[in-house]
Amino acid sequence: MNNTAQQQLLEDIDPSDFAWAIPIMRVGYAGRGLVYLVVAGVSLWSILQGGQAEGTKSAMQSLNGIIGVVVVGLIAAGMFAYAIWRAVDSFWDLEAYGTSAKGLLARAGMFVTGAIHAGIGVLAVTALGIVSSGSGGKKALESVLQSQAGVWAVCAVGGLTVATGFYYFYKAITQAYREKLQGNHFTLHWNPVLRMGLAAQGAAIIIIGGLIAYAALSANASDAGGLGSAFDWLSGQAYGRVMVVLLCVGLLGFSLFCFVNAAYRLVPKASERSVQSLSDKVKEIAT
Repeated sequence: MNNTAQQQLLEDIDPSDFAWAIPIMRVGYAGRGLVYLVVAGVSLWSILQGGQAEGTKSAMQSLNGIIGVVVVGLIAAGMFAYAIWRAVDSFWDLEAYGTSAKGLLARAGMFVTGAIHAGIGVLAVTALGIVSSGSGGKKALESVLQSQAGVWAVCAVGGLTVATGFYYFYKAITQAYREKLQGNHFTLHWNPVLRMGLAAQGAAIIIIGGLIAYAALSANASDAGGLGSAFDWLSGQAYGRVMVVLLCVGLLGFSLFCFVNAAYRLVPKASERSVQSLSDKVKEIAT
């Protein structure tokens, strides 16, 4: 949607009517940032100790003591808040995408993203030992891959995941995210790190999507997975250990991107129109 069409959608909207959604958004993005901070931080520490990078669940399980319980509990709360935020964002169209085919697709994508993060919340609860982890996910995928239709469906999921990764690269290159961030001293001077974080997230998602597609084509559910599988695959390549370290450093940048969104994100239908965006601030400085 172009800016003119979005402005028309926002003309009769009172931001105070949707102010209740902002706290949910802040908690959700903070929880998302905490996930990547823990995964990337634990992985880098493990590598420095001669070990390997950890996946999301393994990283959370490695946090011991009361502090670990608190951190993982905060992750779980944040992930469920992020899932609720994305559902609210999609249902009330808080980004003002509209009801065009492109707008509805974007809103559906937000809902799916929320569902994925709800799954991470379940992993966090599992890491706390509240529920049993089991192996239902792998068994379900194995059953799906028994049919040709299932293989093509999983391939499609892998392809869409790869496309999502390239979209993160697109956002990093075009810096389109600046329109959704407040323009201030912090966002202006830390923008290069935010771009790096988005690019790293894009790289991780592309690898995950490729592994999902490969799992479908090879009919081997064990090939699919999340960040842990991406780290394992990357470490098996030439200069793999170096690339894993670079990816972890990049994901720390994505963690910062999430925290910055928690503090400074602009929500079209819920934020005051008078707040200057980072994009506008950059243009102002340039002129």
